Amino acid sequence: MKEQILLSSKIVLVTFIFSAIIMVLMRKVAFHIDAVDRPTNAEGKRHIHKREVAKLGGVGIFLGFLFGYMLFGEQSIRMNSILIGSFVIILTSIVDDIKSIKATHKLLGHLIAASVIVFYGGILLSNITAFGLHFDFGWLAYPITIFFLVACTNIINLIDGLDGLSGGICSIFFATIAIIALSQARYNSLVLILSLIMLGSTLGFLLHNFYPAKIFAGDAATFLGFIIGVITLLEFKGPALISFFVPVAILGIPILDTLFAIIRRLLKGQPPFKADRQHLHHQLLGITSSQLKTVLIIYAIDILFALASIFYVLVDKTVGQIIYIIILIIFLWFILHTTIISDKSPTITKKIRDKIMGVK
Repeated sequence: MKEQILLSSKIVLVTFIFSAIIMVLMRKVAFHIDAVDRPTNAEGKRHIHKREVAKLGGVGIFLGFLFGYMLFGEQSIRMNSILIGSFVIILTSIVDDIKSIKATHKLLGHLIAASVIVFYGGILLSNITAFGLHFDFGWLAYPITIFFLVACTNIINLIDGLDGLSGGICSIFFATIAIIALSQARYNSLVLILSLIMLGSTLGFLLHNFYPAKIFAGDAATFLGFIIGVITLLEFKGPALISFFVPVAILGIPILDTLFAIIRRLLKGQPPFKADRQHLHHQLLGITSSQLKTVLIIYAIDILFALASIFYVLVDKTVGQIIYIIILIIFLWFILHTTIISDKSPTITKKIRDKIMGVK
């Protein structure tokens, strides 16, 4: 166990150093090819920053991932499919970061990447057992898995609105999965290797992305979501629902925020994926008036999700359930007291609305 912890630490450290260094180069490349995020006050835009920021941080994470794989990974059909799918995601993202492309074109790239994982890699959500019932998806396993991967690919990109937010949430996810895998003695598993490599690469990015950010992930934040989706499917070792629920629960914040956004827009008669400035981080920013405080609060909540998952799997299911309930109560209060779902929410809604809309 001690040797495995040392090796795991080495993997994280090496990929962290490489990623931290490569981000300096990616920043220069981004400005050279004009892959730059420029603040705008256009309606619906979610920009908080007031200066130009390089957008190729996600590409740097991908390069850290490749570097870690070359040093510590093992070749397999599944790993090959992950490499090919990741390359498709990154290529699509680079094109979009240089010159915005239609959402349908990006979706096509995401569908191709997910299809590689499913049809070439053979990674499928084929059946599940829940509440004493067993469901075998049959041929539906293919579209279900593709849909899941595409959803994960986009979910991180949707919450990537503040300095250090997406990088921190993803780091917590990778660290949590790695802790669970190590505790279960899954030392040579693809889940553990991927989680450690991605943890180091993402932390290297976070070093430059934390407030005030010198580089953004850009549209390549989709790569983080893509790998998270793959790890979740790999972590799903058996048909029991809970083995699928645990890694998903670690992503509680981005999943709930996306769900709230869809409900909010549908209630307003708007397209479900129309950009707005009422996401969880915008709501908290309206309350705290501080990017740093807002991100740290979200980190704290996400760590609670992670701890609940760790306790549920490794320590005591009851304690894990209690933590989950506490988190849900916090979110229920938040729903009732902010505009995250409805403008008719009471109490502090009016106090924060002007701050939210006034953020540049």
